[in-house]
Amino acid sequence: MATGRTHRPATRSRGIPEATVARLPLYLRALTALSERSVPTVSSEELAAAAGVNSAKLRKDFSYLGSYGTRGVGYDVEYLVYQISRELGLTQDWPVVIVGIGNLGAALANYGGFASRGFRVAALIDADPAMAGKPVAGIAVQHTDELEHIIESNGVSIGVIATPAGAAQQVCDRLVAAGVTSILNFAPTVLTVPDGVDVRKVDLSIELQILAFHEQRKAGEEGGSEGGATGPADRAAAAVGDAAAAVTGDRKGPDGDVPAVMPA
Repeated sequence: MATGRTHRPATRSRGIPEATVARLPLYLRALTALSERSVPTVSSEELAAAAGVNSAKLRKDFSYLGSYGTRGVGYDVEYLVYQISRELGLTQDWPVVIVGIGNLGAALANYGGFASRGFRVAALIDADPAMAGKPVAGIAVQHTDELEHIIESNGVSIGVIATPAGAAQQVCDRLVAAGVTSILNFAPTVLTVPDGVDVRKVDLSIELQILAFHEQRKAGEEGGSEGGATGPADRAAAAVGDAAAAVTGDRKGPDGDVPAVMPA
């Protein structure tokens, strides 16, 4: 089986827009659910509703893949699963390293959805010497001193950073220098990377603050006012940053509390 360092997905070379690429996993998730129910075909309207987009956008997205469906029948579910998986590079094995095995890192390591989506957790890495050798999700944690060797020996091109904010840039620099070209960043900080390195940021505090904003707006509309500064949504927004910092910045190991938030 090929590894993640063999080649990269073909989406960019084929000119598929980034917005379309970002929606492909949504389609794949909906299609996988249909496949598990042995549904043979699906209309653009049904699939768009399941993915949370409009049908015109879905048809436009699929046109970039060269898939137009059959009038009166719809799209072949199994073929679309294969086609989208191929475009996303999920028909090969992508070894991944997770750096920072606190509560969040341990939760990510225990997430069962990686393997079924083409990702293999090749190593868990932490700077705390006390963590070295401890098993998390059946994988022994290794010290950051081994980072470069681990990346080279496993052919890793994707790294996940779940460290405290203060350590994230240094970890990022070492990952990039060792050959990692794609990074998923859970640390509450912005990373600086050279051209050719892709970073996707997952900031729980920002997402919760956006939800708090909408809750405050709804509360204001229901109350006939613009909402007071001491409402529950305001208190929630103020607490979010501290909560997210606690998740990514604590040093609890795999036996600590695991956050309920998991990748979709």
